[in-house]
Amino acid sequence: MLEQVAEGVQVHRSELLENNTVVVHGRDGVLVVDAGITGAEMSCLAGDLRELGRPVVAGFSTHPDWDHVLWHAELGEAPRHGTARCAASLREVLSEPDWKARVAEGLPPEIAEDTPLALYGLVTGLPAGTTRLPWDGPEVRIIEHTAHAPGHAALLIEERRVLVAGDMLSDVFVPMFDDTGDPVEGYLAGLAALEGVADDVDVLVPGHGSVARGEEVRARMALDRAYVEDLRDGRECADPRVVSPKPGWEWAGAIHEGQVRRLAGRDA
Repeated sequence: MLEQVAEGVQVHRSELLENNTVVVHGRDGVLVVDAGITGAEMSCLAGDLRELGRPVVAGFSTHPDWDHVLWHAELGEAPRHGTARCAASLREVLSEPDWKARVAEGLPPEIAEDTPLALYGLVTGLPAGTTRLPWDGPEVRIIEHTAHAPGHAALLIEERRVLVAGDMLSDVFVPMFDDTGDPVEGYLAGLAALEGVADDVDVLVPGHGSVARGEEVRARMALDRAYVEDLRDGRECADPRVVSPKPGWEWAGAIHEGQVRRLAGRDA
């Protein structure tokens, strides 16, 4: 189930939402980024890693959305990291007595019965301002920003020239704004942070959708920037993810429509 995208870096894509789980090989085991969304997929991932003789020695969640903070017992008890803000957001969710029911209500019905919540959100926040992931493997730079969700972070696996972008730079989802602060300027700041490392990237793994390589990396960045600036400036959307979506992804256009309404409401 694992596809190699660079030396020592593999990806598994979920069937339903095309979530990408990233596996980075280190000296004594692997780092698992955004572990997956169904029990069956995560169990299969764990089995594949056992066959390779590669234990999970660290985990990382790029941000606190439900589909990026799941875990499976078969993956073991390795420390699961996130930014300080990501972990704080999850602690707030888990502090509610009915958190499990509320999370379950938001799951896609197709996978609700196979989405394990027992280890949901158990992410330890790294000290604020941490820029390097603490693990015994290739250097991983943490690029935290304010786009999409509180404490969102991308990971740059420097010696492998791979950027793990979280929920940005997708070819199936348009940019999705955080509802706090100034969502447009926050998103543009996040994009600027990723654009700042583009010269160091050969492979881009988005949170959802296909992997980008070579010149397509900058093309994805340009597409996201054009979408955000068009919404900011009130121009008609010509983004292919909205006007000519991938077959089966027509429903994702509702995200764009909702954002147009929210931004209009803010300006009213």
